[in-house]
Amino acid sequence: MAAYYWVDTTARSRIPTTAIHGGVDIDGSQIYVGRAFHEGDWIPAKVIPSKHVAYVPYNGKEHAKDRFQILCEQRFDWVPAHGGIIPPGAVEGGRTSSGETLYVGRVHHRGSHTVGKVHPSHRVCYIPFDGKEIPYHQYEILVLRS
Repeated sequence: MAAYYWVDTTARSRIPTTAIHGGVDIDGSQIYVGRAFHEGDWIPAKVIPSKHVAYVPYNGKEHAKDRFQILCEQRFDWVPAHGGIIPPGAVEGGRTSSGETLYVGRVHHRGSHTVGKVHPSHRVCYIPFDGKEIPYHQYEILVLRS
């Protein structure tokens, strides 16, 4: 059995009990780790069940998705990272259409603790927030506990 797995879901579906918690939005809404397909890429997403939506950062903007996958199972740790460095055991959250692996990251931003994508070649973690894609050079990256 895989150490973790992705579950296909929609915005109005129930979140699996084994879903991985990612943080808290500025209004106190719980955020879970997900991913969604956008413009040919699988992109790590912040999933907000109470708002019936997942958001991905892409091309400078925040994009809402109603079909996505939720990360489930296993034990994970959030590890401090920066500048595109990818520690051993980092969770692959998606892939660009050109084949680059994207990882699950998160940052503190304006009172939220929000999930985003670590894009190694860009050397940042992008988060979707308030309609924008916001880059951070310092971030946490999700790693499978060994």
